[in-house]
Amino acid sequence: MEKLETRIRNHDREIEKMCNFHYQGFVDSITELLKVRGEAQKLKNQVTDTNRKLQHEGKELVIAMEELKQCRLQQRNISATVDKLMLCLPVLEMYSKLRDQMKTKRHYPALKTLEHLEHTYLPQVSHYRFCKVMVDNIPKLREEIKDVSMSDLKDFLESIRKHSDKIGETAMKQAQQQRNLDNIVLQQPRIGSKRKSKKDTYIIFDTEIESTSPKSEQDSGILDVEDEEDDEEVPGAQDLVDFSPVYRCLHIYSVLGARETFENYYRKQRRKQARLVLQPPSNMHETLDGYRKYFNQIVGFFVVEDHILHTTQGLVNRAYIDELWEMALSKTIAALRTHSSYCSDPNLVLDLKNLIVLFADTLQVYGFPVNQLFDMLLEIRDQYSETLLKKWAGIFRNILDSDNYSPIPVTSEEVYKKVVGQFPFQDTELEKQPFPKKFPFSEFVPKVYNQIKEFIYACLKFSEDLHLSSTEVDDMIRKSTNLLLTRTLSNSLQNVIKRKNIGLTELVQIIINTTHLEKSCKYLEEFITNITNVLPETVHTTKLYGTTTFKDARHAAEEEIYTNLNQKIDQFLQLADYDWMTGDLGNKASDYLVDLIAFLRSTFAVFTHLPGKVAQTACMSACKHLATSLMQLLLEAEVRQLTLGALQQFNLDVRECEQFARSGPVPGFQEDTLQLAFIDLRQLLDLFIQWDWSTYLADYGQPNCKYLRVNPVTALTLLEKMKDTSRKNNMFAQFRKNERDKQKLIDTVAKQLRGLISSHHS
Repeated sequence: MEKLETRIRNHDREIEKMCNFHYQGFVDSITELLKVRGEAQKLKNQVTDTNRKLQHEGKELVIAMEELKQCRLQQRNISATVDKLMLCLPVLEMYSKLRDQMKTKRHYPALKTLEHLEHTYLPQVSHYRFCKVMVDNIPKLREEIKDVSMSDLKDFLESIRKHSDKIGETAMKQAQQQRNLDNIVLQQPRIGSKRKSKKDTYIIFDTEIESTSPKSEQDSGILDVEDEEDDEEVPGAQDLVDFSPVYRCLHIYSVLGARETFENYYRKQRRKQARLVLQPPSNMHETLDGYRKYFNQIVGFFVVEDHILHTTQGLVNRAYIDELWEMALSKTIAALRTHSSYCSDPNLVLDLKNLIVLFADTLQVYGFPVNQLFDMLLEIRDQYSETLLKKWAGIFRNILDSDNYSPIPVTSEEVYKKVVGQFPFQDTELEKQPFPKKFPFSEFVPKVYNQIKEFIYACLKFSEDLHLSSTEVDDMIRKSTNLLLTRTLSNSLQNVIKRKNIGLTELVQIIINTTHLEKSCKYLEEFITNITNVLPETVHTTKLYGTTTFKDARHAAEEEIYTNLNQKIDQFLQLADYDWMTGDLGNKASDYLVDLIAFLRSTFAVFTHLPGKVAQTACMSACKHLATSLMQLLLEAEVRQLTLGALQQFNLDVRECEQFARSGPVPGFQEDTLQLAFIDLRQLLDLFIQWDWSTYLADYGQPNCKYLRVNPVTALTLLEKMKDTSRKNNMFAQFRKNERDKQKLIDTVAKQLRGLISSHHS
């Protein structure tokens, strides 16, 4: 403490010394400071006054400067606003453009605008509130574009479905025109450069994908086109179909990343439409228009798909098209098989065939395989043949029913040439005869011959445009003609021949007619050869069976003649009225037999135009039947008794028959050949009338015996009838020696006959 205090005192002394040293300077300074204070006060007053004056004078300037400041601020704000608006205006313009495009249904451009708006313009002004609203609306706008474009597509698909038949009709008309053009070109010398391919000729769609015109943008598929006259140019499908809805929708979905969804939807809907198109109406078979509309719809469907295939990348592919076509082909063929089976009109079947060929040719141009359709046409060909056969069955029936079965009379050279022109007939003897004269055949011969040719022409019509070789066409025609001859015409002839009211004259004329028709078969062969250009010598060429048909018909007519003659003979024999108990000896043949012989003579006189063997067979058959019937009449069980007088009358009738046989009613028999039909009766009657039992019994069994044809059973039967008569009518015969001897002889002969019969059986 002491040191501290000492140090303090030291410092105080130093301070005092210093102050004493500078005191005068301090006083002087104070004095100067007081002088300065006065001057400072004066200056302050001057500054204050000057400030007051300045403030008064600068007040307006401050106001002006403040106004300038505000102007500069506004100018800066305006400039900033203009800059921001320059950034926002393109966004607003694009959005306005987007709305306009949406309103006018230009959806694909709208989608492009939306992309630019989203990726180019909106990022520059993203901090604005209205931009955020736009950004939030972008997904909604995309969905709206997507939905609206899909709606347009649905309208397009619905319109296409409704108008497929119009599209198909256009394509088929163009195919028909091309075919006609090809035929004209084939008939004329080829002049000029190479022809365009068929595919080039069939470019019928407008391939432009996008159009800026409101009309094409709004079009949903089909444009109204007035019906064209047949002789005017057929409108192309670019006049019918606008595919822009499909293209737009495809691009929109592609841009939106939903192409696969769109492809699946399109294919699914088109498959459904394909099934609807392939479902035929229930009454399709009634008219050709039903088939035509069905084909038009199918062609329209596949023409659209083919166009889509070639104008889009992957919307449909070849595998999808082929799958649809396979389904369509199977369903179409099944429908045609079903509905064509109901068709009984050959003209309708022929028209249907031509329509199917046009249908196949049209689709073949677009690359679709149609071989199965042509294979099915071969099936329809068989049905066509059946309908033709039914039609010609009616034609033949009418011809045969309306024929008078009399030779055709000709009174002039003109009529003669007309008949010869209709039927190949040559006869020099007939040509030399003066008019009037007659052809040997009746009218049904040239009519049937010409109808066979008409049938061949009808078969040929079906084979046209089937891409068949000449050999196949020839084979088809020959087989169908054989069916016509062997089945249809043969049945018609058989029905006429088997008719109950058919007469012998008609049967004779049928034999003559079929003979001439048989000869004409070679001309039918030549006719087929001329129209098919296939020589009959070609390997595997089918031969016509006309010869067999007409031979069978002729044989049936011959058999019917034989049967008819026998029936007539039986009718006459029913008139026989023998008195088997008569004792009178007659001197002439029975009336019924005289009439029968007269009938046979007149009948065989008609047989002059028949082949010799037919007339001879008919005559021999009639004589044999007459002899057999007379034998049965003599031996029938109802005749229990008969006298020698009745036997004598029966002998006169047999002699009348033998006289008829000797007279040669039909030329060509040798000597007494026809009389041999009555040899059994003759020997039997001679045996009983001459009572030559000793010779019969002695020579029985020898090859040259007099009564070789007399059967012991027959002789015994007839003898028993005479024995019974002798017993009943001669009650007192036992009292007369001759009668007793005769009775004993009859008993002895009967006994010996029984012995012969028993020995023969043993």
